[in-house]
Amino acid sequence: MTETIDIFTPFRLGGIDLPNRIVMAPMTRNRAGSGNAPTALNATYYAQRAGAGLIISEATQISPQGLGYPGTPGVHSAEQVAGWRLVTDAVHAAGGRIFLQLWHVGRISHPSLQPGGTLPVAPSAIAPAGQAWTLNGMKPYVTPHALTIEEIAGIVGDYRRGAAHARQAGFDGVELHGANGYLIDQFLRDKSNQRTDRYGGSAVNRARFLIEVTQALLGEWDAARVGVRLSPTNPFNDMGDSNPAATFATAIGELNRLNLGYLHIVEPGETDPVPAGEVPNLGFFRRLWRGPLMANKGYDLARANAVLRDGAADLVSFATLYLANPDLPERLRRGGPFNAAERKTFYGGGAAGYTDYPALPA
Repeated sequence: MTETIDIFTPFRLGGIDLPNRIVMAPMTRNRAGSGNAPTALNATYYAQRAGAGLIISEATQISPQGLGYPGTPGVHSAEQVAGWRLVTDAVHAAGGRIFLQLWHVGRISHPSLQPGGTLPVAPSAIAPAGQAWTLNGMKPYVTPHALTIEEIAGIVGDYRRGAAHARQAGFDGVELHGANGYLIDQFLRDKSNQRTDRYGGSAVNRARFLIEVTQALLGEWDAARVGVRLSPTNPFNDMGDSNPAATFATAIGELNRLNLGYLHIVEPGETDPVPAGEVPNLGFFRRLWRGPLMANKGYDLARANAVLRDGAADLVSFATLYLANPDLPERLRRGGPFNAAERKTFYGGGAAGYTDYPALPA
């Protein structure tokens, strides 16, 4: 008799037994303490959500250069590693499992946030449209510095150090943030990458940085404890690609060789530009990807169960719904009710709108 798969079916990921297939998606909350180090407040927030099959931490910069927003945590200093240890200890004490998302924002920064006031970096010297969130309010994005070959190698090394620090901090694995218009994504998509060397031009060349960074993570972690997140059509941060199906099929072909723990896809949204030709949606990646596939984009219980039952995904990540409902697995099991999210407290601040969302009565 064939087992019926749903959101509450256990799953084995990288040697870790997940009690369910509910993943807490990475969500920037801008509540790190001094020195961009996590604090006891952050530990409380994550521990409250330890009922997830897996927690993926908020995006965490691998170096001072990788910083793009005030109040986001890093993993490049001893103080930050110690702060993250508070978080992982709290999550593990509550019975949870947590991966660290490794991040470099690339051009989505501002000189006022960069060491020594230098320019942000990117594959090409192309300023994104929009404004940076700085300590002195919103400022127009600047034209970034185009990375040299030697500088690219240095950033690959920063990613490897970040992965090593994640292990020291007690994480169960790492996820590479390759989505949403940040540095990895800037190399992948041709609107932001107009290089003519081995990191630009063809889709294989544009995927080279992604693959080199992922290989660097494998120098510190077993492949089964490494995931990658991609967003093939998300226009956030002034992103685009002339042929996303070809670009991301090439990237997946290269990633498949590495036998990673999972691929995490931010699916095309209703407001994403519709590409000419094939749309790189969840089914597109299911056909290409050989390992566990994680779906993300505004899921509710019915839709999550449908993609799991149909085999379109193995895991589903929830963002805003998890932000406002620390006991989300139990609420899904009971069919609600669900707390409404307060958007005005999404970014920055203290406990309000962060650790004070109520759980259901026992």
